[in-house]
Amino acid sequence: MSQQTAVVTSEKPATVQAPADKSLATREETRYISPPVDIYETDDALTVVVDLPGVEKDGVDVRVEDNILTIKGKADYQPPANILLGEFNLQGYYRQFQLTDDVDQNKISAESKNGVLSIHLTKAEKSKPKQIQVKLG
Repeated sequence: MSQQTAVVTSEKPATVQAPADKSLATREETRYISPPVDIYETDDALTVVVDLPGVEKDGVDVRVEDNILTIKGKADYQPPANILLGEFNLQGYYRQFQLTDDVDQNKISAESKNGVLSIHLTKAEKSKPKQIQVKLG
């Protein structure tokens, strides 16, 4: 399955123009921002740090399905009064990563604080480095 990009007009956000491929016509019209990430590795785990400004804990969705880590974030802003001039729209965040068998999917944990999401991917026992003792004999 290949990924294709839809043609978008500037008149109406996220409108697909007469797609030649019918699969484009069924796509959701929501736009996403690919959030920046840092990935750190230690002997025991990988840590993915994701910048999700404006996203509260309830707006974060982290899933693993078919060895794919999916991160979604929805920023929510409610102005304190009527908007007289609105020049920006908040976009959702979306990012995916392919996981290997080196990650123990049952021990994945995540925490969110001040718009920064940290996902801890514990390595499976078989992929952790092991010191082999040499016997003199």
